[in-house]
Amino acid sequence: MHPDNLISLKDDMVAFIAGHGMRRMNGYVSDDIPSVLFEEDGPDAWKDFVELAKASEAPFLTMSEAVLEKADIAALIEEIRDQMYPDDESPEVDDAERLLRHVGKIGYLQLGFPCQGVMFLCEIATEWYDRFQDLMETVTDLGSIVVDDSENED
Repeated sequence: MHPDNLISLKDDMVAFIAGHGMRRMNGYVSDDIPSVLFEEDGPDAWKDFVELAKASEAPFLTMSEAVLEKADIAALIEEIRDQMYPDDESPEVDDAERLLRHVGKIGYLQLGFPCQGVMFLCEIATEWYDRFQDLMETVTDLGSIVVDDSENED
């Protein structure tokens, strides 16, 4: 289980990477890049990941973080209310409003390194960030539903 804010974990990662004499590049590796996701096996598994990068002679590690912004939650709530209208007091709105206590916190960290044309990734997220992502997917899924009521136009 990860803490509520990953800021201290990020600091530990930066120090550990530097301690291994490796370079770090700020950058996010998106889903459209061929990648392999490292499976965590304990709270310090990311250290094994960094050591694997060094053993693979990776030239650098990428590092990305996601900080929850108030504007992100406001946009999410608005989108949920638009899609749930007239029931704008849905449980999803309550879930999104509960996320406000996490504004300014780091909820997601991604480490990555290139090897033989593939990016190897280690991702760590808090429970609240996972919930935020679930709500975002719900909004996206609801927004892609097309209602065909052409039969009712008679």
